[in-house]
Amino acid sequence: MSEIFLVEGTDPAPILGEIDNLARQNNVPVRMVSIRRLESLQRTETPQGVVAFAEPLQAIDLSDLVLESAKEAAPAPFLVVVDGVTDPHNLGAVLRSAECAGATGVVLPRHRAVHVTAAVTKAAAGAVEHLRIALVPGIPSALQSLAELGVKTVGLDERGESSIFDLSLGKEPVSLVLGAEGRGLSPLTRRRCDVLARIPLHGAISSLNVSTAAAVACFEVARGRA
Repeated sequence: MSEIFLVEGTDPAPILGEIDNLARQNNVPVRMVSIRRLESLQRTETPQGVVAFAEPLQAIDLSDLVLESAKEAAPAPFLVVVDGVTDPHNLGAVLRSAECAGATGVVLPRHRAVHVTAAVTKAAAGAVEHLRIALVPGIPSALQSLAELGVKTVGLDERGESSIFDLSLGKEPVSLVLGAEGRGLSPLTRRRCDVLARIPLHGAISSLNVSTAAAVACFEVARGRA
């Protein structure tokens, strides 16, 4: 963290005081500013009295996501691969669910998709500080690389023949592949997945929001690995 801006006020929220204390303990500069100044700095809606500037996240190689987790005593790789999600709030929610479910890494495409922006970071509620993220030129080629590294790829698709609840994933290396809003998985991505699985739906609506589907699927993987 390089700098923190806190809003001036006579009755600050307790969490702002905690942020202030932690920042000063770690020698992070803290500036008290007016609400108007804070609004001019924010890159998201409703900053809740604080804006922080940090160094960009360092992406790592796809192979490192697998090999680091494959070390002795580490959990088997559990990756979440995001195929073209464009809404920052959706991506942030996916990252939050992935981290809470124990994913060991996330794979994002470099192009035609949202990256880790301020809005994504806020929606992720701290998950970006714990997840390792790999940026890849394309998802289909990344799935091929994962196959070569011994990682089973499960594509989440409403047309999948298997139910996500019927898969036996155990503790094997696995990647959960999520499609974009609207179109879902791209045709080539679908073909590169080892398994296509669906979430059984019982209502009148035919699909789930990608972040909701991600939460259901991530915790099903976590349940199988528990």
